[in-house]
Amino acid sequence: MAFNETEQKELDRAVETFRSLMETQLERAKRIKEEKEFVDYDSLDTIVIGICGGDGIGPIITKESERVLEFLLKDEVAASKVRFKEIDGLTIENRAKCLKAIPDDVLKELKSCHVILKGPTTTPRQGDGWPNVESANVAMRKELDLFANMRPVRIAKDGIDWTFFRENTEGGYAVGSYGVNITEDLAVDFTVASQEGCDRIARLAYEYARKNNKGKVSIITKANIIKTTDGKFLNTAKKIGEEYPEIVTDDWYVDITTAKLIDPMRRKDFKVFVLPNLYGDIITDEAAEFQGGVGTAGSANIGKKYAMFEAIHGSAPRMIEEGRGDYADPCSMLRASVMLLEHIGYRSKAAALEKALDICMFEEKRLQITGRATGCTCKEFGDYVMETITAMQK
Repeated sequence: MAFNETEQKELDRAVETFRSLMETQLERAKRIKEEKEFVDYDSLDTIVIGICGGDGIGPIITKESERVLEFLLKDEVAASKVRFKEIDGLTIENRAKCLKAIPDDVLKELKSCHVILKGPTTTPRQGDGWPNVESANVAMRKELDLFANMRPVRIAKDGIDWTFFRENTEGGYAVGSYGVNITEDLAVDFTVASQEGCDRIARLAYEYARKNNKGKVSIITKANIIKTTDGKFLNTAKKIGEEYPEIVTDDWYVDITTAKLIDPMRRKDFKVFVLPNLYGDIITDEAAEFQGGVGTAGSANIGKKYAMFEAIHGSAPRMIEEGRGDYADPCSMLRASVMLLEHIGYRSKAAALEKALDICMFEEKRLQITGRATGCTCKEFGDYVMETITAMQK
């Protein structure tokens, strides 16, 4: 079929855009192959923990989590083994003003920290009045190369003990803001999979399974349909699985996985999941519902040099608009704080916080968060958690 002059120009422009995107991704693929080993936190004189509030309820729940972390790490702070650093400027207003997902001065501050506790940020969407800046989360994962998103979901009474390893920097999100409207009749987006990207997320999942005595790793894709990129992900993970003969490897398509997670018999068989970016985003939100919703689940974003810990829910602007911000639920950020403590080597403190959260959220439930004046405030719940930890230590 012949194209008219206008269509041909649009097609040529789209091809040039695609070439530029692929050149950028090829450079990234080469760069990540040259990365060094993971940082050794035991070798650091001082671990710097960045505190970045974000938007909406983000500053409220992040501040409360910082308060609990300072309580747990008071001796380490006094001994200068740990230092907290406040980082402002990741608000949607500042990002829109700078027309950048992460303003340059904020990125410099983030890179001066070893680990970051980050509140939820607002991502502009079509028609909401904000400029089309990239998601701050996606940008941070790329800028700091936080390639692994780790999300645990555990409910002992239901036999659920899941840990998800979601690839964080590739897939459908890698160039999510750079799709092309070729003409008014055709729009195209892209998905990306590099060999190193697939290799390192799979290896991290299997290493975790080995170190924590998990007997199975499940690879989740849609490789029967998305044959090239999902196929690379699946085949790479399977090959790495051969290096861990004590661990059972199976693979599932993402659609049937969503069904089997709600199957009371089958879901008990799952242990560790490894999956591409988009599927991981969807599946982990479904999984979080089993333990009370996304407001109860934390998330770790791990790279070789940096790590960032966050809630998995959004910034809840409506709560702020309605004056209910003080009643925001800090549990997701506190769960993320458990993962932060584990990551930097304070495992006993992480275990104490996790146990206290189980008591406060599920077992004792002396105070409850409802998001309204019918429940306790964010600060009151933080006090409850710290009082519980103190009581446990007696």
